[in-house]
Amino acid sequence: MVFGTLIQTKLALIKIIHTAIWIFFNFVIFYMLYAAIANKLDIWLWISYGFVFLEGLILLAFKSHCPLNLMARKYTSSTNVNFDIYLPDWLAKYTKLIYTTIFVIVITITFYQLLN
Repeated sequence: MVFGTLIQTKLALIKIIHTAIWIFFNFVIFYMLYAAIANKLDIWLWISYGFVFLEGLILLAFKSHCPLNLMARKYTSSTNVNFDIYLPDWLAKYTKLIYTTIFVIVITITFYQLLN
């Protein structure tokens, strides 16, 4: 019983950390969208680009998986797409597509703003 509780605690901790990082990246990506649209090409926009590129490198290094996803997999056999994060299934399933699309829009607007 204690072992099962420890596993559940570790999985919950991973899910909390993963969700907190997801929330942080929401602030980052939506700040980037705001900054690009408002032509506010400040240091925070470029720092945000750095965060997103770092995240991209990590995903690339782990074959399109978040390391927290791989850690959580050790503690569950769940087949749900949100087994490693506190998000609704649909959002966990499409989060990469949604945020990659927003990021491409941000890049496009940023280039437009730089060229004008």
